[in-house]
Amino acid sequence: MKDDQHSSHDIPQPIRKDGAGATDFGPRDVMRDMENPDMFVPPETDEGLIPNLKFSFSDTHMHLNQGGWSREVTARELPISTTLAAVNMRLTPGGVRELHWHKQSEWAYMILGRARITSVDQDGRNFIEDVEAGDLWFFPAGIPHSIQGLEEGCEFLLIFDDGQFSEFDTFSITDWFAHIPKDVLAANFGVSESAFASLPKKERYIFQATVPGSIDSQKVSDPYGTVPKSFTYRLLAQKPLVFSGGTVRIVDSKSFPVSTTTAAALVEIKPGGIRELHWHPNNDEWQYYLTGTARMTVFAANGAARTFNYRAGDVGYVPFAMGHYVQNTGKKSVWFLEVFKSDRFEDISLNQWMALTPKELVQEHLHASPELMRALRKEKWPVVKENDKLL
Repeated sequence: MKDDQHSSHDIPQPIRKDGAGATDFGPRDVMRDMENPDMFVPPETDEGLIPNLKFSFSDTHMHLNQGGWSREVTARELPISTTLAAVNMRLTPGGVRELHWHKQSEWAYMILGRARITSVDQDGRNFIEDVEAGDLWFFPAGIPHSIQGLEEGCEFLLIFDDGQFSEFDTFSITDWFAHIPKDVLAANFGVSESAFASLPKKERYIFQATVPGSIDSQKVSDPYGTVPKSFTYRLLAQKPLVFSGGTVRIVDSKSFPVSTTTAAALVEIKPGGIRELHWHPNNDEWQYYLTGTARMTVFAANGAARTFNYRAGDVGYVPFAMGHYVQNTGKKSVWFLEVFKSDRFEDISLNQWMALTPKELVQEHLHASPELMRALRKEKWPVVKENDKLL
């Protein structure tokens, strides 16, 4: 059958420039092939067996509620993702992610809109604050909290430090109340059983409520004070590290002390730019693409390498210590998050490693040209632009 949406000139074929491959006229998803050019026609440098390192939130199940929606990418969707799992959530104006807590810590990035978060720690100290696009929050494992959309609603990304995590294995206040005998509730709170006549019959999870008033109107005085380490961090207020190919903002326990299990970098790669060849010596890298299109080749040693294509809404993953780069393949900036199950952000630059090694040794290894040796940099430039040279 002829594809009515594309002319034969538009339809890519799995044939590389060196002649490898053959035409594919069988059933296929042409749009998917066009979105993944380096997976459909891999570079000749790709080789060996590397598992899938990509999953799109668009391929997940959308959980719809009055008040918002959620969807998740965990090790069930992306089996290689053993260290971290993620939830993408949207709340309407007034929509509430109900009072709850997790076995895992929760690190969050606000994508758009504004929300109000609340929490109380193990010493009875409370925390109530409004967050907006570009802000982070972090709740340690077991600490109860809530999230509510403000006037414009909100969307955010939640990261949990366990690849097997699921939003539907969460301790929720309504779920707990629904599964405790009313006489026990009455005894616990010192009221009559009739005080619980209107309890929800099951977990509410996300529900619609009225938009809350100003934060001043909702402050709750606490005899024990507020939490000693803020649960929020203004990432976009951080002055970025600026390079010819883009920008980097790094956040870990040094700058955000409460975030002891999650470290991250917010990276911008401008058109023509590349997140340089590097690896991470402390843990796997979990990625979330916010804007643009990119490709990444992951090197796994023993001759194994595989190239993947990414676009906004995709999750990427790089197993521990594997070498990789991220290259902007579009005409606008790529913004993405690098996230790690760690208290510190750490990476090793291939360029810097070579520059700080005796040059004769480097030349012997690679038969390196004088041009390459002159271009090596002792300073780390995480994001570079094509044909950058040391001046």
